[in-house]
Amino acid sequence: MLQKILHRILVQRHFWRYATFSEVSELYASRMLRMLALNIAASFMSIFLYQHGYSISFIALFWGIFFLFKSFIALPAAAITAHIGAKHGILLSNLMYIPSMIIFALVPIYGPYLLILVVILQGASAALYSISYSTDFSKVKSVLHAGKEIAYMNIVEKVTTGLSPLIGGFLAFAFGPQVVLIIAAVLFSFAAAPLLQTGEQERPRQKLNFKGFPWHLVRPNIASQIAIGFDVFTSGTVWTMFTAVFIIGVGSTNAVYAANGILLSVVLFAALGASYAYGKLIDQKRGKELLRIASVGNSLTHLMRAFTGTPIAVAGLNIANEAATTGYTMAYTRGLFDNADLSGQRVTYLGIVEVQSNFGAAVGGFLLFFLASHIGDKPSIHLFFFIAAAVVLLIATAKFPLYRK
Repeated sequence: MLQKILHRILVQRHFWRYATFSEVSELYASRMLRMLALNIAASFMSIFLYQHGYSISFIALFWGIFFLFKSFIALPAAAITAHIGAKHGILLSNLMYIPSMIIFALVPIYGPYLLILVVILQGASAALYSISYSTDFSKVKSVLHAGKEIAYMNIVEKVTTGLSPLIGGFLAFAFGPQVVLIIAAVLFSFAAAPLLQTGEQERPRQKLNFKGFPWHLVRPNIASQIAIGFDVFTSGTVWTMFTAVFIIGVGSTNAVYAANGILLSVVLFAALGASYAYGKLIDQKRGKELLRIASVGNSLTHLMRAFTGTPIAVAGLNIANEAATTGYTMAYTRGLFDNADLSGQRVTYLGIVEVQSNFGAAVGGFLLFFLASHIGDKPSIHLFFFIAAAVVLLIATAKFPLYRK
C-alpha cells in the first residue's frame, strides 16, 4: 500500500535516469519504514540508559565506542555492499538491527555487558545501511535535477523522522520503552520487504579497489566530513540528553519520552518547506552559497543551545537548527554524489566517507566523556556546545568540483 501511494505521487515527476518508477518507490518506501523504526527508538536510547542509572559520562563513552566501531567497520561494510549489491546490503542491515533492539531492551535486566552486542550489531547495521542506501540513491539520481530529487527524499525522511519520535514517545509513555524497542525491531523486518521486488542498480560481486583511486576527491573534504559526524553526535545524542535531563527532567515515570517526542517533532513543517526551497537553490547552481550560509547558521544554533532553559525555547531552537542542518546537508549531499560519480568507484568512495564521518562522531563522544568526567555533567555539555559551534564551521570548507563550475 505504501509503495503504491508513493508510486502515484512520483509517477508525474519522472526525473530518474536509471531507475523505473517501481524501483524508486521501493527505495522511498523502504527508507520511510527504516526511518520510522529507527527514530521511534533511537530518539530515546540515551534517555533510556540515563533513566536506568547510567551516568552521562558512561553514555558518552558508549556512543564514542559505538561510532569508533562504525568507523572501523565502514570499509568492510562497503566491501559487503560491493559484493552483494546495495539492495541486499539494505536488507541485511535491517535484519541485523532487529536483534540489537531486542538486546538493548534487556540491558536493565542483564547489565551493561549486553551493550557490547548492541555496539557490534547496531554499528555494523548502521554502517552497512548508510553505504548501501547512498550507493543506491546516488546511482538513480538525475544530474540535472539532483537537487529536487534529494529534496523529495529529504521530505520523505523528515516526515518520518518528525512523526516517529512523537509516536515512539507516547508509546513509551503508555506502555514503557521496552515495548517500543520491540515494535522497532518488527518494523525493521517490514522495511526490508519493498526492496525484494526488483534487481540491483549497481552490478554486484564487485570488490573495493584502491589502486588508482582518485584521492584528490577525498582529501579536500576530510575536515568537513569529520565535522559533519561531530555535528550529528551533537544535535542527536548530546542535545537530546541535555533537553531530557536538564530541561524536561528524567523522573521515575515515562513522561519524559512523550515530552521529548513532542519537542523533536516540531521540526516537521520547517523541514518540509526548507527541503523544497533548498532543492530549487541547488538545481539553480546555488549549492555552494547554501552550504556556507547554512553551516554558519548551524554553528549559531549550537552557541544558543548553552543558553536554552525552557521547553518553548528548545522547540524554537530545534526548528532553527533543522532549517540550517537541512540546508548544509542537502548541498553537501549533492556534491558528495557528484564526487561518487566522478570517482568511478562509487562504493569505495562512499565507504571512505563513512569512515570519516563516524570518526568525527566518535571524537565527539570521547570528548564529552572526558569533559563530563572532569568538570561535571551540565558544565561539560555547555562547554561541548561551544566547541561544537567552532567545529561545525569546518563544514563550510568543503570543496567539491561541482561547485567550481
